[in-house]
Amino acid sequence: MAHALIFDSGVGGLSVVSEIRKRLPKLHLSYVADDAFRPYGTKTETALRARLPGLLKTLENMLAPDLIVIACNTASVTALTEIRAAVSVPVVGVVPAIKPAAKESVSKSIAVLGTPGTVKREYVDSLIDTFASDCSVTLKGSSALVELAERRLAGEDISAEAVCDEVTSIFKKAPDIDAVVLACTHFPLLKDMLSPCGPSHVKWIDSGAAIARRVETVLNGEAVLNAVKSEITDFDETAFLIGPDALTKRSATFHKFGFSRVVGLCPQ
Repeated sequence: MAHALIFDSGVGGLSVVSEIRKRLPKLHLSYVADDAFRPYGTKTETALRARLPGLLKTLENMLAPDLIVIACNTASVTALTEIRAAVSVPVVGVVPAIKPAAKESVSKSIAVLGTPGTVKREYVDSLIDTFASDCSVTLKGSSALVELAERRLAGEDISAEAVCDEVTSIFKKAPDIDAVVLACTHFPLLKDMLSPCGPSHVKWIDSGAAIARRVETVLNGEAVLNAVKSEITDFDETAFLIGPDALTKRSATFHKFGFSRVVGLCPQ
C-alpha cells in the first residue's frame, strides 16, 4: 500500500501532512479540502453526518487510496463511524490529544482548544472522563482561529493580537493551566503565534505525530517505507479544493507541503 488520502475542511490537515511526511517519506499523498462546507465547527451533527459519508465514498471511488485520514477533529468526533461504514478502506481519524495532555500536566489543569463543534461533542466529554478525570478541564471553542489559519496559509498577514484575543480568556479563567490541547488541525499551523499568548511553561499539544504513527501501523509501515511506489505515483501528488476559493493565492501553500498540483473541484 502506498497511497493515502488526507481530508479536511481546509488547510488544517496540512499540519498532519507534515507529520506523515516526516515519518513516511515514501508514502504517496492526495489531499482534499472541503472549502465549500467550511467551517465544519459551526455545522450541526446532522449536517455533517449527511454530507461526509457520501463525499468520502465519492473521493474513494475517484482516487482509489489505500487509506483515508480524516484530518479534522470535528469531522472525526462527529461522523467517523458513518464514514467508516461508507468506504471500503481503513479510515484513521483525529482524536483530541487529551490523554497525553493529562499525563504531561503537573498542575492537573488543562484546556481543550478546538472548534465550537468539537468541544461540545459527547465524544470529547467521554475522552475527558476516561483520560483526564483527575484534571480540571477548560473548554474553548473558536471558529475565528480556523479562519486566521486559512488566511495565513493563503499568504495574508494576520495579527498576533487577533490570535491572542481568541485564547487569553483561557488563562484568565484558569491561571494554573499548563497544557493546552490543540483540538483542531488548523491550530498547530498557528503554534508559533499561540505560544506567546500564554505563560512560557505551557505545553501546546496536538495529535499530528500520533496520527502519523497510526498511519504507519495500519499500512504496515516497514513495507511502505521500503516498497516501490504503486502505479498511482506515476502522477503528481495533488491537492483538490472543493469550492470557490481562488486557487492562485493558495497553490503556493500546497506546493510548500509537497503537492505539485492543485485542482479546483466544483461542488454540485
